[in-house]
Amino acid sequence: MGRQSCEIPKDNSTTTVSDIIISELEKWGITFVFGIPGGSSLGLVDSLRRNNNMRYIVVRHEQTAAFAASAYNKLTGKLAACLTIAGPGATNLATGLYDAKEDSASVLSLNGQVEAQYVGPGGFQEIDQDAFFRPITIFNNTIYEKKKALKIITMALKYAVFKKGVAQVSIPNDLQKEPLDADCCEREMRITAQNIVPEDQEIERAAVLINQAEKPVILAGWGAFESSDMVLKIAQKLKAPIVTTFRAKGIIPEQNEWVLGVLGDVGSQYTRSMVNASDLLITFGVGFSKRTDVPFEKPLIQVDIDPIKLGKHPFKIALLGNCTLILPRLYGKLATKTDLTSYHEMTEMKQKWHAQLDKEADPHAAPLRPPYMMKVLSETLPEDAVITIDVGENGWWFGRNFVMKKQRFAMSGYLATMGFALPGALAAKLAYPEKTVVCITGDGGFSMAMGDFVTAVKYELPIIVVVLNNKKLAMIELEQRMEQFPPFGVDLLNPDFAAYAKACGGVGMTVLKPEEFKGALEQAIKMNMPTILDIDTDSKRF
Repeated sequence: MGRQSCEIPKDNSTTTVSDIIISELEKWGITFVFGIPGGSSLGLVDSLRRNNNMRYIVVRHEQTAAFAASAYNKLTGKLAACLTIAGPGATNLATGLYDAKEDSASVLSLNGQVEAQYVGPGGFQEIDQDAFFRPITIFNNTIYEKKKALKIITMALKYAVFKKGVAQVSIPNDLQKEPLDADCCEREMRITAQNIVPEDQEIERAAVLINQAEKPVILAGWGAFESSDMVLKIAQKLKAPIVTTFRAKGIIPEQNEWVLGVLGDVGSQYTRSMVNASDLLITFGVGFSKRTDVPFEKPLIQVDIDPIKLGKHPFKIALLGNCTLILPRLYGKLATKTDLTSYHEMTEMKQKWHAQLDKEADPHAAPLRPPYMMKVLSETLPEDAVITIDVGENGWWFGRNFVMKKQRFAMSGYLATMGFALPGALAAKLAYPEKTVVCITGDGGFSMAMGDFVTAVKYELPIIVVVLNNKKLAMIELEQRMEQFPPFGVDLLNPDFAAYAKACGGVGMTVLKPEEFKGALEQAIKMNMPTILDIDTDSKRF
């Protein structure tokens, strides 16, 4: 059909702009769309309803939709989408989309917009969405001409995937329902690979520097997660300890003999000591967060796919490209070392650290102490469990005291926003329905998102929500005390979270004594129901 024959009479078989958009999302492998329907998005919602290969997960707050889409990408590497209305629906996405932006998670945000003829001051639920989303996105546009719909959507998808961020497209309500033939539309082609490797001579230079080092330490970050096997092989070849960033915790099981632990404010004094004593840091996919606090005075080799992250820290050699491609080439150029001095030092440090963690895990203290809770969780959760955590004391204790096996976990990294864990758990269960999914959160973070526990019940997503209920914003109270302010505004009046779970149609259990926790957790795993464990928790750190 030629470009002049694009108008199609409306009938039940007519293909609309919305149909073209939703079909394109399916072609790009999107299977989950999170959001809330409304007047300005009904054309898109109906097209989604008629697509048998995609699911529209209707949540209770748009922030949950954005968090879930962000978490889905962090856990799977696959793209998910949000679909909401104009105005308040769009603005409610902001915090979750900022989380995706800061952590370089790929998310597509589709938003209805008021009918084109009503655009202007005083429009109902109308805001300037292009301006609103501009600071959050790596691609941001509104479809005003239906023949451009496919081109704009494919451009948005490409940007989201390959620039690893948020792409936003607004579609006016009237335009969504306009007839359209895909053959009339321009489009951007889908590219399936983004393979980047530096010149061989650059890899050779890095290998020479590594081979000259006497006490190298490997710092593995989130960007190396898909290369965990090769990270371990390089460590074994160099006899070099592995430390990780918080987000990369569990990239290799923490019980592995070559893994010392997390570097940063949730890590131990031993990881800091090992890094400080090194003569070369080899960093793979590291974002150089202030919380990790990589020492600037250390010689450093940096490998990263993101050119913006290269040079955040003074380096000797920086290799731009995929860890999955660079690390095998680097491995082949490395000399096999035999000096086990660092290995023996690491082994002794690790034994001391785990002895300290065991000592902190008091099995008799009531209210329950977080170190004990993390020990029970570490020992009880399946090795392939998926864990989501919130920001606050719960996340701090998880990072410090939970010993990862082969589990995966997701968090709000750079934005560090409360309320992430529950939406993240919803996304995790959708992504991995066969695995045990556990949300570790505090009473403050959970209460920000608790309305969507009923979403887990509605869609039969048997997640386990572990609420560290200390009846306060404990981390904020600690920060007030550290700055010599009296505690103020941090006390929380909480509902009965276990009763709330039952009211939603799930399972709720209250744990008041330490000896009750392991049994309650095991019961929750066996029941395979959406469950809240309301844990009476001591707010003191030590």
